[in-house]
Amino acid sequence: MATLMLNPWISPLLAGWLLDLWLGDPRWLPHPIVGFGRMIGWGERRLNHGGAPRRFWLGTLLTVTLVAGVYLACAVAQEWLWGVHPWAGVGFATLGVFFGLAHRTLITEGRAVFRALDESIGQGRARLAWIVGRDTADLQEPQVRTAVFETMAENLSDGVVAPLFYYAIGGVPAMMAYKMINTLDSMIGHRDARHEWFGKTAARLDDAANLVPARLTALLMVLVTGSARGLRFVLRYGRAHASPNSGYPEAALAGILDLRFGGPLRYDGEWVEKPWIGENPRPILSEEIGYVVRLNHAVCAGCVALIVVLHWPR
Repeated sequence: MATLMLNPWISPLLAGWLLDLWLGDPRWLPHPIVGFGRMIGWGERRLNHGGAPRRFWLGTLLTVTLVAGVYLACAVAQEWLWGVHPWAGVGFATLGVFFGLAHRTLITEGRAVFRALDESIGQGRARLAWIVGRDTADLQEPQVRTAVFETMAENLSDGVVAPLFYYAIGGVPAMMAYKMINTLDSMIGHRDARHEWFGKTAARLDDAANLVPARLTALLMVLVTGSARGLRFVLRYGRAHASPNSGYPEAALAGILDLRFGGPLRYDGEWVEKPWIGENPRPILSEEIGYVVRLNHAVCAGCVALIVVLHWPR
């Protein structure tokens, strides 16, 4: 039993997962992703100047340096702490899993939008703006609910399954490297005048990093619900999204609930035509957030169980 408690893979995974379920991301606790953002912002301000070729190569340099740096720093720290004492190594890895998962936070924010929307459309729009990039000021109640479900499906991949996938492959160092990739994409991987070239490598690297996790997320969503329609939607609509990855978990959820996602959306005052995912434009009911929360819990627990089986002592 003592050997299992000090297992370098299983113990931190289970402890970090439980910590995330208990605490989420409390605002009073310093979070490494905030530090990632500061490093990216510092590098972007100093390097993102000049013509397109220069921006591209300096953006690539920043991306590679930060991702490799995070991986190496975590690997060295973990190795050193395991040498100091196994419990120190388990503690470090537990914190890594805790900070790497965004499971509880995703659920909390989704519920918060639904609760705010029950109070008023204005409160619902304002709370939705915390978690989406689209303009929310003119959205109607059905559109707010749809946006929440789209975001919860996409971030079930980015914030839960993908970090766990990389933990399964390379432990906390790989998990934190993925979080840096994801943060780089969210900060500089934009197609605007300032970041089109500087953030191109970050955006492409994020696409590559999420290639398997996005499809794994969709598969797990279908498996835990046993939804044949969900599988049909994944096969039919998964590739319809402009993103090479986001469409798969969104299609799975749209099929499971028989919804329609996508359509024209406004970002920074400009309309963007997004393909429709699904055909049924039915309104989402308030109580359906409970079903999506249970689905998210099931997918996360399924991932944890798979990793435990994969790394169980033999």
